[in-house]
Amino acid sequence: MSATGEVKALTPPDIVARKGGTPLVCLTAYTTPMARLVDTTCDIVLVGDSVGMVLHGLPSTLGVTLDMMIMHAQAVSRGVERALMVVDMPFGSYEEGPEQAFRNAARLMAETGCAAVKLEGGESMAGTIQFLVTRGIPVMAHVGLTPQAVNTFGGYKVQGRGNDAERILRDADAVSKAGAFAVVLEKVPEALARTITADVAIPTIGIGASSACDGQILVVDDMLGMFTDFRPKFVKRYAELGEQAQAAIAAYTREVRERRFPGAEHVFGDGPKTIKGGEAA
Repeated sequence: MSATGEVKALTPPDIVARKGGTPLVCLTAYTTPMARLVDTTCDIVLVGDSVGMVLHGLPSTLGVTLDMMIMHAQAVSRGVERALMVVDMPFGSYEEGPEQAFRNAARLMAETGCAAVKLEGGESMAGTIQFLVTRGIPVMAHVGLTPQAVNTFGGYKVQGRGNDAERILRDADAVSKAGAFAVVLEKVPEALARTITADVAIPTIGIGASSACDGQILVVDDMLGMFTDFRPKFVKRYAELGEQAQAAIAAYTREVRERRFPGAEHVFGDGPKTIKGGEAA
């Protein structure tokens, strides 16, 4: 905290400096209340395009639009003070070429106040990453299982097994050399994630990868047990808030139907009984 009492937010160079040090803690957030909760302890808050599945009921991330990402990122920005806020670039907003990527990334940063963007892809996106970074837009890369390419992969399959490991190694090396400040490794074999972490100069953020990565990220609704449509192997449930919410709603339903809610303490009389300090008691 500075002398003026303002919280100093983490920056991309701060994240790079954590390479090989204390593991980086990262979670997603899509709303102001959740952003406030994760900001207290996390180093990176990602406004992920997973919002499409978690909050909008979409079957994949492919239907997420730039306007959706901006709306949720604006909400998250109101709850983040110290963590680095990164926003996913949605499918179709950057693949056409570097110029398209710059226009949309610049809009994301200008309208949300985020410190960086994240995009998926390895060697094929290296030129775009370099184009953005040299123009003042910090980029977090994402290789391995890239959900926006789920149709190409034929599902949410582990990437980088056997001879395919060389492809992921090349991807990670390419985005690092292109100027990304960190790279997400998703759903790759543990040994491969260890090798990449040792080889690249930037921090690796694992999700279904290895504890040897420089940090870890999960979808917050997954780890809190709020999203229950499916549960990836790499998710650890730290709470079961979905079950608790269902129980609370069921209890509320019972009390309403039995006329036990609202009780006397929840309703108002015809007029104030006393006046204290000029206000009705």
